[in-house]
Amino acid sequence: MDMQKILYIVIPCYNEEAVIRETEKRLSIKLKQMESRGLVSDKSRIVFVDDGSVDQTWPLIEEMYRKNKYVMGIKSSKNRGHQNALLEGLMTVKNDCDMAVSMDADLQDDIEVLDTFIEKHYAGCDIVYGVRNSRKTDTPFKRITAEGFYKGMALLGFTLCIIMRITV
Repeated sequence: MDMQKILYIVIPCYNEEAVIRETEKRLSIKLKQMESRGLVSDKSRIVFVDDGSVDQTWPLIEEMYRKNKYVMGIKSSKNRGHQNALLEGLMTVKNDCDMAVSMDADLQDDIEVLDTFIEKHYAGCDIVYGVRNSRKTDTPFKRITAEGFYKGMALLGFTLCIIMRITV
């Protein structure tokens, strides 16, 4: 692929000291693989957003930043909640990257679909969204709001590509 866009993976973190090193390790390997395939630029980064953690999450992010070219960190002064931390991260990186993906720090999201997300973006999708194959455990409200989200994005004119995957 001749155009190597910059990807930032934004990860909200709150008291994630138990999992953050493994997350950094696995996502760094994934970024290297995507870089070697020509899917993303070598300027792509993993951006950990510390949402006011009270454990060792921030010192670990600082340490990883010093040792790993892929790692960046943003520190909130206090806990504002997962969605606010995600928004803070996305708003901070929006002018520095061509593409942004959000993931949870505990890696419940399948990182192997990142390649497909990027390929779909290159194929013309404005937004690539991973969803579960089954919503059987969702409440009726959650199902209705999810369906409304997809319809609303289409009405706004976004090309929305949905990647089906199974979560554990």
